[in-house]
Amino acid sequence: MHNGTVSWKRLSVVMIWLVAVICAVLTGVLVAPEDRLVWISLSLAGCTIITLAAQLSTGQKEGYVHRVTLSLAGSVLVLGAATGLFAVLGLV
Repeated sequence: MHNGTVSWKRLSVVMIWLVAVICAVLTGVLVAPEDRLVWISLSLAGCTIITLAAQLSTGQKEGYVHRVTLSLAGSVLVLGAATGLFAVLGLV
């Protein structure tokens, strides 16, 4: 750990995954079934924007592409799993 840099980098990735989980839960609870796919897509767009802002705010050039890729891949997996769950439960 170099002056907290490593932990901040990890936190900036995990934070995006948590945003995706929160978006998925809110979509499942608050959105009408016929509109859930639209809101999942909007959630991914929001995660993308937040990812770019969070990774730029670290001020670290090293590993930028890696952190963005991890953040977005995690978001896609979380939101994809939520979409699959909605489909299995008949909520989509």
